[in-house]
Parts: sequence; C-alpha cells; structure tokens
Amino acid sequence: MKKVDRRVAKTQEAIKKAFLELMNEKKFETITIQDISDRANVNRSTIYLHYLDKYDLLDKLIDQHINKLTEMNVWACEEEWLDATLIFVKYFEDNSLFFSTMLASKAAAPSFRSKFIKYARDGFKEELKKSNVNNEGLSEDIIVEFVSNAYVGVLETWIKEGITSSSQSLAKDLGILMERIL
Repeated sequence: MKKVDRRVAKTQEAIKKAFLELMNEKKFETITIQDISDRANVNRSTIYLHYLDKYDLLDKLIDQHINKLTEMNVWACEEEWLDATLIFVKYFEDNSLFFSTMLASKAAAPSFRSKFIKYARDGFKEELKKSNVNNEGLSEDIIVEFVSNAYVGVLETWIKEGITSSSQSLAKDLGILMERIL
C-alpha cells in the first residue's frame, strides 16, 4: 500500500473537518467550495486536487468510515460480543461529529444510512452463518434485517440524542442483546 505524505493527510483531514463543521452550521446545498477552503485554510485548488466537488468529498468521507468499520469487523468479530461491541461503540463515540452530522443532514442521511445499513447487514449475515441460533427455521433474511435495523437504530438514537449513556453501558446492553439473537 502506498504511503500517504503526512502533509497531504493533514490537508485532507483539515478539509474533512471543515466540511463537517460547515454541515453542522449550514444546509449542505448552501455550502460552497470557497466556504470549505476558507474554513480549512487551504486554497480552492487544493480541494479540487483531492475532490471533484462537495458531493465527491461527502461520498469519500462516508466511504472512509464505512471502510474503516468493515476493516474493524475482520478482527473485532473474533472477540466476544461485549468486547466487539465496545470496540465499535468507542469508534462511533470517537467519531461522533461525523456520525451525528451524517444522521442529522437531510442531504447526507439517506446515502449514509443506506451504506451503514448495508455494512451492518453484511456483517450480521456473516455472524449468522457462524452461529447456530436459527433452530426454529426463521428466514435468515428477516433475522439479518431485524438485527441490522435494530443495531443501527440504537446507535443512531444514541448519537442523535447526544450520547447520554456511557459507551461501556451501551456496549454492554447491545452486546448482551446481540449474543441472545445471534
């Protein structure tokens, strides 16, 4: 894998952070590349060097987090449910600006939520294959759909309502529920 220059990574992070901050302050439709460049303290041409437009920036930002979650699945799912859930909940908490912005934005929420649900479905489908909990002959598609939407819904509520319970408490509750279901 090609190593990214630290200056490039720092610039991209500044652009992403500025973009998220602006999405919290303004409607997506009203955000301009100039707004982003002013907030990130970079030239407009620098943004265009990395992204086609604000839609490309949004897509890449969403994909970055979904890809990170997918990578985490590989090693976190080797853990017990409680430990694995805590790893993911901590990630959501550490990146709460991103997740709360994506879930609150009318422009970003549908795209983000569909990618997030797909990520959850794929992960839970794999977990269901490994487990032997479906002794009653239930439809695997319905089990996966139920678990995915419940999991995403709980996390969505937790993030949208300002993370009122601790990550340990949420992870414990989710871990116990997931262990019972899967």
